[in-house]
Amino acid sequence: MTRTPNRRSRRTLTLAVAVAALALPLVTVPAEAAGAPAAAPPPRTGFETSNGAHWTTEAGESAFLAAVDRGSDRVSVRSVGTTEQGRPIRLVTIDAGHAGAATARTTVLLICSQHGDEPSGREACLSTVRDLAYARDAETRRFLSRTTVLVVPTANPDGREADTRGNADGIDVNRDHIALKTAEGRALAAVIRDRRPEMIYDLHEYGGTSPYYDKDLLALWPRNLNTDRRVHDEAHTLSESYVRPAAAAAGFSSGVYGIWTDPHTGNPIKQVAGDGQERILRNAAGVKHAVGLLVETRVEALDEAGENDNARNQRRRVNTQLAALKGAIAFVDERRGRVVAATAAARAAGFADRGPILLGGADNDPAEPAEVIEDPPCGYRLDGGQYAEFGDELALHGITVRRSGDGWFVPLRQSHRALVPLLLDARATYRLTTAQAVEVC
Repeated sequence: MTRTPNRRSRRTLTLAVAVAALALPLVTVPAEAAGAPAAAPPPRTGFETSNGAHWTTEAGESAFLAAVDRGSDRVSVRSVGTTEQGRPIRLVTIDAGHAGAATARTTVLLICSQHGDEPSGREACLSTVRDLAYARDAETRRFLSRTTVLVVPTANPDGREADTRGNADGIDVNRDHIALKTAEGRALAAVIRDRRPEMIYDLHEYGGTSPYYDKDLLALWPRNLNTDRRVHDEAHTLSESYVRPAAAAAGFSSGVYGIWTDPHTGNPIKQVAGDGQERILRNAAGVKHAVGLLVETRVEALDEAGENDNARNQRRRVNTQLAALKGAIAFVDERRGRVVAATAAARAAGFADRGPILLGGADNDPAEPAEVIEDPPCGYRLDGGQYAEFGDELALHGITVRRSGDGWFVPLRQSHRALVPLLLDARATYRLTTAQAVEVC
């Protein structure tokens, strides 16, 4: 008797298909006709050619992406910014066609190595670009026919070159998604504003603390309380029902980022990171109505073999990222309708201009009374000097601003309603400037 699959079995099947479709090596090149010259093999990264002994260099990344761009009509590579030291910030677009009028097309943004000394995500992103560009299997082709994949392989090129967490000025790029002081933060903000991705997937690494904080993979969704509940719930599902299970299916351990756990019971002991501050990308993504997720692989080896073999440990770090990324692809493939609906509803909700705005707290830490704007103002007024200094940042955030007398008015009635006070209110911790609240429009 034929049985109709239930929801769990369909999800398992989708995950299995996505994992199979994106398994390494993903590349399957059609056989050449007899007598025809053999096609050039797909390019490989420096990390791959060294079998994990060396990370891909900046010059190697440039040559690799140029080769992929030449070899695939699905891929385009362009610079979206230039660092302090003159290195390009590259954006790769992978797009294999357009969905039909009745099918929602989904845009996914992968941001890799915001911290220059966390290279495993970058390697996973580079090889994934190649694999999606060259794959010929039906499942991957179908996925790409309905999905635009954007990849910033190296979000902090100067830091990667120097193997430092910060950029050339020592600024942590992942703490710059409100102020936008860095070329790197500005480039990422412009991509998010212009391409409006439904999912933003941010790849990092972390230093472990045994035995409480020593999983192969940690993940965390947007905790900022201004994230629309529908978007928050999709991000939580992405983490807990797709990314972490995909890592487990590949043999990797996982946990929630920022939470120490008892090694015997698995119960949480304390929170050491992962709050709701809006200047961090996963939270900025949520406030800007994208399903965001932070993923982190552990730098230190988890076994004696890895401790004695650096290349082996580095391969584990990259393979963990790849396994988790397969789960993210499965999430998009199966839940794209729900994701598109959630993000669209969140983007529209601000125009209703209703409800409090939270200046602090997190989804596991209620805001203090002083952090709640119960009755938000109509908007905020900037004088000419403030607008001259911060108008570019407001534009990069996609904030609507209009001229008002000898100043400028920023209404709350807009898509990024909650973001406006976070940028301009006197009580906001990471504000750009203190603007004048306008109570009546």
